[in-house]
Amino acid sequence: MTRILASFLVLGLVAGPLVSAPAAAQRRSEQGEARREMNAGNILQLRDIEARILPTMRGAEYLGPAYDSTALAYRLKFIKDGRVMYVDVDARTGKVLRRSR
Repeated sequence: MTRILASFLVLGLVAGPLVSAPAAAQRRSEQGEARREMNAGNILQLRDIEARILPTMRGAEYLGPAYDSTALAYRLKFIKDGRVMYVDVDARTGKVLRRSR
């Protein structure tokens, strides 16, 4: 029994970083793409977009952004009363594209 538990523990320690690596690489890729687009003057700074959107989401906790380089859009994630909400924002203009409720 102890050997089985030890085997699972070792497997988890070895496989854990391998499973999470693609997600971390994707986040770095999105962040790098957003930075390149911002430096090229193609999109607004995230803090400018957040300054426009956060005040409109009263009572909701801001969980963070995700950048879609294909759509040139940010998805801002919020939670309020146990419900997750998304606000999709055009990264070029700051215009809200859609809100989930």
